[in-house]
Amino acid sequence: MKWHAWQPPTPVATAEGPATPPEAAGRPVRHPALLGLVVLGAAVAIRLWQLDAVGFNSDEAVYAGQAASISGDPAALSYFPVFRAHPLLFHATVSLVFELVGVSDVAARLTAVAFGVANVGAALLLGRELYGTRCGLLAAALVAVMPYHVVVSRQVLLDGPQAFLVAMSVWALARYVNRRRDRWLLVSALFLGMSVLTKETSIVLAGSVFAFFALAPSVPLGWRRALGAGAIFAGVVAAYPVCLRLAGATSTGGAFLTYQLFRRPNHGLGFYPSVVPSALGWGVVLAGLLALVLTWRRLSWRETLLWTWVALPVAFFELFPVKGYQYLLPMATPFAVAASAALLRWPERLRATGRRVPSWTPFVATGLVLATALGPTLQQVTATERDTALAGTGGLPGGRELGTWIRGHVPEGVTMMTIGPSMANIIKWYGGRDARGLSVSPNPLYRNPVYDPIANPDLAIRRNQVQYVVWDSFSAERSTFFAEAVIRYADRYSGHEVYRQEVRGTDEKGQSAMVPIIIVYEVRP
Repeated sequence: MKWHAWQPPTPVATAEGPATPPEAAGRPVRHPALLGLVVLGAAVAIRLWQLDAVGFNSDEAVYAGQAASISGDPAALSYFPVFRAHPLLFHATVSLVFELVGVSDVAARLTAVAFGVANVGAALLLGRELYGTRCGLLAAALVAVMPYHVVVSRQVLLDGPQAFLVAMSVWALARYVNRRRDRWLLVSALFLGMSVLTKETSIVLAGSVFAFFALAPSVPLGWRRALGAGAIFAGVVAAYPVCLRLAGATSTGGAFLTYQLFRRPNHGLGFYPSVVPSALGWGVVLAGLLALVLTWRRLSWRETLLWTWVALPVAFFELFPVKGYQYLLPMATPFAVAASAALLRWPERLRATGRRVPSWTPFVATGLVLATALGPTLQQVTATERDTALAGTGGLPGGRELGTWIRGHVPEGVTMMTIGPSMANIIKWYGGRDARGLSVSPNPLYRNPVYDPIANPDLAIRRNQVQYVVWDSFSAERSTFFAEAVIRYADRYSGHEVYRQEVRGTDEKGQSAMVPIIIVYEVRP
C-alpha cells in the first residue's frame, strides 16, 4: 500500500467557515516564546504549591502502590498487586521514577504534575494549530489555571495523563487536516491508543473520531487511511490484554469490567451539571457557550473537531451509571480552545455589525475569565484541612498521619476494619498493615473484585482476626449505614479509643470547632 498526501483544491472561504484560522491574519504576537514560558511557569508554580501538604487519597494510594509493586518494592507487593483494574501505562511511568529516586508521595505526584504541565503545552499547540498563536496562548493560560485541571493533575490519578494524551491526539488530527499529511492521522491514532493504555475509558473517544469525519465531509478520509489508523490504534490498545494474558490475570480484568458495567449508580444525573461547570470556571463556561452562539450556524471543521471531542464523553458519562469527579477531564482542553477562540472572535463580530467596541474590551473580558478560574484554584491548592471530601478533588487529610501512628503503635500482622475500602487502601500504603472495608459486599456480584470482604465481622473479632476498628468522616459522609455499624462493633466489643485526628470544621450547631476526621478503636473478643 502506497501512502499519498491528500491534496484538496486551494483553500477558499466556504459555507463551513473561513479557510484560514480567524486570528492567523491578525497582527503577529510579540515574543510568543516568552509568553509561552510565562504560562508554563505559572502552570508549574500553581501545581507545585503545597503539593505534599496533604497525604494520598484512596486512588492515589492504589496507583502509587501498584507502581511500587512494578518497581519490585516488597512492602507494596504485599498489599497492591500489579494487575487490579486499569491499564498500566501511567503506573509503569511512575515505577520508573521510583526506580530512580525511590518510593515516595512526592515522586509520584511530581510525575502527575509533569503530565499536567505537558497538557498546558498541548493546549497551546492545539489552539495555535486551529486558530493561531493568540488562541494557543490563551487556551494554555486557561488550562494552566483551570480548577478542574489543576486539582486533578496534582494527584496521582490516571485522568491527568489521559487528558494530555487525548489533547495530543486532537492536535495531531488537526495537523492532519491542516498539513495534508497522512502520517499525522497515524500519530493521532497512536496518541489515542496510548490514552486507552492509561485509562480504558478513552475507548469512548474513538467515537469522537468517527463523529468528526462524519460531520466534516470536507475532510477526506478514505478506507486506506481509516484502516491504517485503526490498525495503529488497535495494535497499541492490544498491548494491555496481551499483558493480562501473559501474566495470567485475564480474570482480574474481566471481573472488574463486569463489576463496572453492572454496579449500582454512585451519583445521579445531576452530579456533573452541579460540579463540573464551577470546576471549569464559570467564566470559561460562559466563553464556551459564547463559542456555540458564534458558530452554531456555520460550523467549520475546526469547531466540529473540538465539539465532537467535548460532546461525546460528556454524553457518555452523563448516561453511564458510574460517575467520578475527574472522568470528564479529557474534554477540558478542547473546551478551553473553543472558549479561547470565542473570546478572541466576539469583538470582531460586534464591529462587523457596526457597533463600537473599545480596544481594551477583549483584554478585560479575558482577564475576568482567567480570574474566575484562578480564584477557586488558589482556594483549592491552599486548603489543607477539611472534614468532608469529594473523591477525586484532592488528598485525604489525616491519612498520612494515621499511617505514621500505625507504624509506631500497631503490631505487625494485625488486621484493621474500616468503614469502606478507601481508608483501608490508605492504611495499607502509609501504615503497612492489612485493612478491610466493612462496606465491601460478601456477594461477588456486588463488589469490586479487587477487595476482600469481611464475611462475618462478629466472628472475625471474636476469633481475634480483627483487632482495630477505624471510623473516618470522609467514608461516613458517603455511607452512614456502615459508619454507624463500625461504631456499633466498637461499642459491642469493648472498643476504647487509641487514636484521634481532628481538624477545624463545623459542629452540629453550625459553629466553628475542632471536629474528628479519624478515630481508631482497639477492640477485644
